[in-house]
Amino acid sequence: MTAATVELTPRQRTWASFRRNPLGLASGVVLVLLALIAIFAPLIAPFPEGYGTDTSQPPSGAHWFGTDDIGQDVFAQVIWGTRVSMAVGVSASVLAIVIGLLIGVSAAYFRRLDTPLGVLVDLSLSLPMLPLMILVAALAGPSVRTLAVVIALFSWPEVARVVRSQALSIVPMPFVSAAKVVGGSSLWIVRKHLLPGVIPVVGVSVVLTTSRAVIAEAGLSFLGLGDPSSWSWGTILHKAQQSGSLASAWWTTLFPSLAILLLVLSTTLLSVAYNDARNHRDAS
Repeated sequence: MTAATVELTPRQRTWASFRRNPLGLASGVVLVLLALIAIFAPLIAPFPEGYGTDTSQPPSGAHWFGTDDIGQDVFAQVIWGTRVSMAVGVSASVLAIVIGLLIGVSAAYFRRLDTPLGVLVDLSLSLPMLPLMILVAALAGPSVRTLAVVIALFSWPEVARVVRSQALSIVPMPFVSAAKVVGGSSLWIVRKHLLPGVIPVVGVSVVLTTSRAVIAEAGLSFLGLGDPSSWSWGTILHKAQQSGSLASAWWTTLFPSLAILLLVLSTTLLSVAYNDARNHRDAS
């Protein structure tokens, strides 16, 4: 190792290792592009509404992704669906991360809470997630906010388990014991020592939880539990299924499905690349 490499901080070494992974960089670029599409959707395509004259038309120069059974442009549906799907995914991920972070850190630091919180996490992981999500979403009523909350409530246990595992390796460290000896409060120790130590793990969880949330949203919307007044990738598939276009107009389902696949694949590759870079694994 050169002297310059030795002097690099852990964050710099992680970034240097991440840059050597082309799949990780490409996945990051794809996710940034999807985020930009979601933000600037009104500038890219008009909101799909009403009826058109060109019904069930295949992809062409006039309609890049074709049209559906009522003449709406599928390209505009996918663009606006990106906004809702990404918003639900990110919102549900942030809420699940916050809940999982609080429970995971509490279980690791406050040992009396470890057993009951561990039982709660194990019980939550053992529940049939999809049927319960369908039930709660159906009872709460279809809306984007409801979907985000429902998905988050069933996504936090995995985050809590990962955070607890990482925090358990930090609690016995000498600097944590020293902070207790000098009279540091539990809140101060958690904020100054535990949270910075688990943030890298949380970074990976954010990406993976967002991916799972998008898949869950697509599944619930496909079942008709999404917001009927907004577009998402799952809503596009639901309306294609309702109209019978699944068999007769392949383009109405292909492009939203590819969008879901692209997001899931990008988040998976990005999380793997980041985790490898954080652990400073070199091919040599």
